[in-house]
Amino acid sequence: MDVSLETIELAVEQERISGTVLSPPSQLPGVLFVHGWGGSQEHDLVRAREAAGIGCVCLTFDLRGHESTARHWEKVNRPQNLADLLAAYDWLAARPNVDPDAIAVVGISYGGYLAALLTAQRPVRWLALRSPAIYRDEGWERPKLQLHIDTDLVAYRQRRIDWQENAALRACADYRGHALLVAAEHDTVVPHPVIDNYANALHRTRSLTRRVIEGADHAFSQKPAQKAYQAILIKWLAEMIMGAREEAALARLRERKAVEDGAG
Repeated sequence: MDVSLETIELAVEQERISGTVLSPPSQLPGVLFVHGWGGSQEHDLVRAREAAGIGCVCLTFDLRGHESTARHWEKVNRPQNLADLLAAYDWLAARPNVDPDAIAVVGISYGGYLAALLTAQRPVRWLALRSPAIYRDEGWERPKLQLHIDTDLVAYRQRRIDWQENAALRACADYRGHALLVAAEHDTVVPHPVIDNYANALHRTRSLTRRVIEGADHAFSQKPAQKAYQAILIKWLAEMIMGAREEAALARLRERKAVEDGAG
C-alpha cells in the first residue's frame, strides 16, 4: 500500500513557504468474497457494496456446482472449487486498480475452509472467516457432496484437532497476516470446537480478532444476525485498511527524515 509524499512550495505575498502532500495509494485494496456450500455470490453483494464504499475493489463469484453450473452439484470436488477460488484471486490481483499486496479474502463456511487453503498458495493480507467448515484431508478428490455421508464428520468437528493434522489448519498456522474469526452462537453445523481449532492454528498472525454473534445459527437466517455480522466485518476491514495506510504514510515520513538527517 504505497502512499506518495511530495514536498511543495506555496507563494505567499513576497515569500515562499514549504508544504508536504501525502496522497493515498493509486491502487486500492481488493476484497474477494467466497460463499458457502449451497450459497451464491448474491449472498455477498450487500457486504461487497459496503466494502466498496470504504474504498475497496470487491469481487464476488459463484463456485462451480452452484447457480449457472449447478449441473455439477453432485460431482464437483474440493480441488475444483479451490481452483475456482485461485482463478478469482488471480483475476482480482491482476486488475490495474488493485494493489496485489493488499488483498482481503472473506469466506463463509465451506468458503472459509477454501479461503484458509488459499493462504498457502497466494498472499493474503487480511483473512476473514465466518463459521469456517473443516473436513478431513482424506478423500480430497471425492465429490464434496459425498463428504457429508461420512458419519464421522460430526464427531470430527466436535474434537480438538492439532493444526499439524489438517491441511486447512496447517495453512492457518503458516499465515502471517491479520485475521477475523466469527462464530454463530447456536451453530450446529460448524460447532464451537471447530472455531477453537482455527483460532489455535492462527497463532502466528499479526492480529486475530474473534467475535461470536449472539442468537445466530449457522446460516445466519435472521436479519439481526446478518446485520451484526456485516457491521463487524466492515468495521474490521475499515480498521485494517486505515491502519495499513497510516503505516505507509509514517514509513514515508521516516524515509524523508532519514534523508534530511543524512544530508545535514
